[in-house]
Amino acid sequence: MSYVDEVLESVIAKNPAEPEFHQAVREVLESIRPVIEKNEDAFRKDALLERITNPERQIKFRVPWVDDKGNVQVNTGYRVQFNSAIGPYKGGLRLHPSVNLGIIKFLGFEQIFKNSLTGLPIGGGKGGSDFDPKGKSDREVMAFCQSFMTELCKYIGADTDVPAGDIGTGAREIGYMFGQYKRLRGVFEGVLTGKGLSYGGSLARTEATGYGLLYITEELLKSKGDSLNGKTVVVSGAGNVAIYAIQKAQQLGAKVVTCSDSTGWVYDPDGIDVAALKEIKEVKRARLTEYKSYRPNSEYHEGKGVWTVKADIALPCATQNELGIDDAKALVANGVKAVCEGANMPTTEEATKFFQDNGVFFIPGKAANAGGVATSALEMSQNSERLSWTFDEVDAKLKGIMVNLFHNIDDAAKRYGFEGNYVVGANIAGFEKVLDAMNAQGIV
Repeated sequence: MSYVDEVLESVIAKNPAEPEFHQAVREVLESIRPVIEKNEDAFRKDALLERITNPERQIKFRVPWVDDKGNVQVNTGYRVQFNSAIGPYKGGLRLHPSVNLGIIKFLGFEQIFKNSLTGLPIGGGKGGSDFDPKGKSDREVMAFCQSFMTELCKYIGADTDVPAGDIGTGAREIGYMFGQYKRLRGVFEGVLTGKGLSYGGSLARTEATGYGLLYITEELLKSKGDSLNGKTVVVSGAGNVAIYAIQKAQQLGAKVVTCSDSTGWVYDPDGIDVAALKEIKEVKRARLTEYKSYRPNSEYHEGKGVWTVKADIALPCATQNELGIDDAKALVANGVKAVCEGANMPTTEEATKFFQDNGVFFIPGKAANAGGVATSALEMSQNSERLSWTFDEVDAKLKGIMVNLFHNIDDAAKRYGFEGNYVVGANIAGFEKVLDAMNAQGIV
């Protein structure tokens, strides 16, 4: 049995009932198989793959808090510090009822390679809780965040582990967590990113993941002699990533005709109204059912259906495994040219293969949505220097990072004979840098 197959078998056996983690490890190890097979004996001797697929540290803790009725609620908190070979652990905190250890491990493992691809000195980690901020009062959210940070603060720091936002963790939650960290530790440092502008946050951080997704999509099309101008785009999601992906796509001349949330989706033939979407989602925190009152010509549909709409470009920006094989077949039948992932692993393995087999350009989330963590690292730099850069300065750095990232994954794919396979290119390019750092630092 090959070394890759041995490790895959071992990961599945030792981490039962964690399908998302198995999927993430399988995708990476299958992609880097050509690299491993060139030097298999040395890698096996050093247990390189066992070390890279085992987190350096996994922290699980209870989070008790009191709700508005005076009842005590208990959630579970997690922080998986996966790999620090190239820098402090960096990765978001997800607050969602679906959160469990397997999901946090999958996200943390993906984060190692995503962070490596940015070219910035940040390692991989992830955390969160099964707490659901939806429907909670500000006081309840604060009570949870303060309890969560009371335990988490023991394991993080500006040069150790720098968490950020993720699903369910926005500016409000980051603010409450930062305040509690500062209170307990007695230091004002860049321990969290995605902070408010008045206390160390970075301009363009809110827009970064969505904007970065469009910068790499545009660079992909440019490399094929094309552009986003005049293209029809379908987007899933209606959160931070989706909103700013829609905004930037329209700035680049595309027409975005869909968005979605957990209950349904919108089709707007005239192009999604970003101002209306922001009002509904960021101000009112309401459902997309309200969109039609802003745009009478639009259609609202219950359930899923974004991927049935005819488009040139598809940008899944909602959550993991949202785009399955039937969705992929519908997109291909409708002539989609490129699929770039705004969320973490939103496309199933089967759907990804179908796109690649049918000539659709596909860029995985670890490359396509790296703009968020790249700008988080730029926020860390500003905090360390006690400086604040302008929006245009941060945006220009972000664009440069995403353009370079595309060419790095393109070159890696070509070097190993997989031209056009950006999944393989992203995994190899991300892996090579981590591999070099791990080898230099010995068996740790």
